[in-house]
Amino acid sequence: MIKNTLISVISKEEKSGSVEFQVLSFTNKIRRLTSHLELHKKDYLSQRGLRKILGKRQGLLCYLSKKNRIHYKELIKQLDIRESKTR
Repeated sequence: MIKNTLISVISKEEKSGSVEFQVLSFTNKIRRLTSHLELHKKDYLSQRGLRKILGKRQGLLCYLSKKNRIHYKELIKQLDIRESKTR
């Protein structure tokens, strides 16, 4: 799933309010909700929650890509996230 090195690096160097840590926690929630929705296809409230979390993570990743492109590239590579499309 997620590499232990990423978790240890973020938890030691960064506080829980950092963008990297927030993206990591949103990614964990997204993966849990995705596996839940594979079993419960008609759980529309969970689908809505998933879309909201995806939007929040998208915004954080957009902010991080503008602020520090190197950290952004490393984070999406370690979390195995597709790079977002630029508008």
